[in-house]
Amino acid sequence: MKHIILLGDGIADRPVSTLGGKTLLQYADTPHMDKLAQRGRNGLLTTVPQGFHPGSEVANMSVLGYDLHKVYEGRGVLEAASIGVDLQPDEMAMRCNLVCIDGDLLKNHSAGHITTAEAEILIDYLQQQLGSDQVRFYVGVQYRHLLVIKGGNKQVVCTPPHDVPLHPFRPLLVQPETAEATSTAELLNSLILRSQLLLRRHPVNLRRIAEGKDPANSIWPWSPGYRPQMEPLSVRYPQIHGGAVISAVDLIRGIGRYAGLRNIAVEGATGLYDTNYENKVAAALDALRTDDFVYLHIEASDEAGHEGNVALKLRTIEDFDHRVVGPIYDALQTWDEPVAIGVLPDHPTPCELRTHTADPVPFTIWYPGIDADAVQTYDEVAARQGCYGMLKGDEFINEFMKH
Repeated sequence: MKHIILLGDGIADRPVSTLGGKTLLQYADTPHMDKLAQRGRNGLLTTVPQGFHPGSEVANMSVLGYDLHKVYEGRGVLEAASIGVDLQPDEMAMRCNLVCIDGDLLKNHSAGHITTAEAEILIDYLQQQLGSDQVRFYVGVQYRHLLVIKGGNKQVVCTPPHDVPLHPFRPLLVQPETAEATSTAELLNSLILRSQLLLRRHPVNLRRIAEGKDPANSIWPWSPGYRPQMEPLSVRYPQIHGGAVISAVDLIRGIGRYAGLRNIAVEGATGLYDTNYENKVAAALDALRTDDFVYLHIEASDEAGHEGNVALKLRTIEDFDHRVVGPIYDALQTWDEPVAIGVLPDHPTPCELRTHTADPVPFTIWYPGIDADAVQTYDEVAARQGCYGMLKGDEFINEFMKH
């Protein structure tokens, strides 16, 4: 049996007053996920171990069954792997957002969803102005980039920018956890403040301001770490002779690379509501014809949750259901070889909070011949009645892969 995980990033939520106290999954029109819940087996999964921040890197590695206490080294190292940066033992990698600062406030974490083409110009410019033998900037995708510090000390406190929209940025600057990390914190804060001076009058930002868009007028480095030691999924699950990951997000592609999965680039994949769902579905089905395991990641709902946009998040949830889950389920009904489907988010991104939470997430497992439980809809509340109950750690992936 082959296996595919359909990961709707951030689709879980909390009850919303304007929706009559329902969550967005309860309110949205999701007939295909409901069908899988009815025909499959359900439960809740804790994807954020105690003591860890509810970041996408933590949650997605947890979905895949990795022990975060043993392998977690932050988000930057995963994105380094995605874009082909081979970290050396003395190098520290960090996610480096392009953000929008408005006065003293960190207005948003994405610089108004700057395009990759615009961001590449700015990151190259910062490398020219701020780069050195010790400091190196690498271009990623849209607002998500990479900063590598040779000899950096990861014992620093960095705030994820998507957690603090509209907060004053200065109290959130990098703080050392130890005396040995003081010089690293000072270097990072210097880079942040110097980037603001360099970027505020850059032609790319002047043009964005003239067009009524948010400027990318600061960097924001966070999630430091060193090269992790992750074993490929095929070591733990010998039935995986070949696997693939499909995502618009560097972070997920980096996890895939360390997990031994090949990355599949999809034309039109943006990580937003306008992503090319159809191309992603086609790529996933093509991969399943030759591979044993596919991890299909859809980012759009997470971004809508960070924006606090209930209507947009509802749309992205329904797109995930209608344009991803439904077509894949229907296509697999015509295959001779059975395929197991797992549907779940990595973490909730509640619209009213505009950030990730560590709440357990609902999941469904379906494969031909499975004995269904009594759950009738796919959502956070119904999943509590699922036969799997509450799972944690590698319990979900072990259950999913044993069939």
